Amino acid sequence: MAIPGNAPQAATLTVAAKQPVAEGVVALTLTHPDGTRLPDWTPGSHIDLVLPTGTTRQYSLCGDRWDAHTYRIAVLREPEGRGGSAYIHDELRPGDRVGISAPRNHFPLAPSEKYLFIAGGIGITPLLPMIHQAELLGLDWQLLYGGRTRASMAFREQLTQSYGDRVHVVPQDESGLLDLDAWLGTPRPGTKVYCCGPAPLLAAVESACAAWPPYSLRVERFTAALQAPPVRDLPFEVELRRTGRTVTVTPEVSVLEAVRRAGADVLSSCEQGTCGTCLTPVLEGRPDHRDSVLADHERAANDCMFLCVSRSRDDRLVLDL
Repeated sequence: MAIPGNAPQAATLTVAAKQPVAEGVVALTLTHPDGTRLPDWTPGSHIDLVLPTGTTRQYSLCGDRWDAHTYRIAVLREPEGRGGSAYIHDELRPGDRVGISAPRNHFPLAPSEKYLFIAGGIGITPLLPMIHQAELLGLDWQLLYGGRTRASMAFREQLTQSYGDRVHVVPQDESGLLDLDAWLGTPRPGTKVYCCGPAPLLAAVESACAAWPPYSLRVERFTAALQAPPVRDLPFEVELRRTGRTVTVTPEVSVLEAVRRAGADVLSSCEQGTCGTCLTPVLEGRPDHRDSVLADHERAANDCMFLCVSRSRDDRLVLDL
């Protein structure tokens, strides 16, 4: 996994267009004010969006990755959210400026003979560029797309018109929940499953794929997965190798908060272990990984950790800070 540089926002962009794409969902088209080429990205990437209020939120890039001058994101209004989506829906206008980070990808599309994409609601957004990529490569793929109602399912018409019967639309009010047993009950050799959506869907898909070969399933989460208690509940030391400073992390303080108190300038956003912003290299020690991003083999490497939620298995960690 690539280690981000914990840098501040990469650019200030203009909201070139804002349009509704489903009930409760708006799409934003972002461009550079002077027409400058935007950083390249790959299917599964997301950006931090820094609003004029200072609020930072993460959104998947769901436009055309071959368009070097435009980014597109789609935002679901979250009634129980922290205010970012409400501001975008109610206040943000074409012509307004927003900050962005460089694109990051913790949900990359791995090579495969076949793909099964499973989306729940706004979880369709990171899958759109993956579908486009699979189509460009002439690969065998299918999309299983669930939502509350047809009207709430963003990009539904675009998908069905472009790809026909490879897109299986399942509105819950018409057909109930996705029939995961029918789709996943029998493992399919040579097929990778990519799923994004609400936590209950992800849990159901993970359960249904339990008998599939290792690494067949990859998921992206909107909210942090449930975690077991920390491995240890005692204080531990964290050394910041670049500065030579050492700080003690007590049970009630996150590593992120502790290293910031020691003077480390670490960028963060969600502080729930889901966005990937505070990923930091580990030089010595064994992290107690408590994020919802790293795959099992990445955790086993112990060469990076998310400071906002992860802790230490040992008395001491050394970080590249």
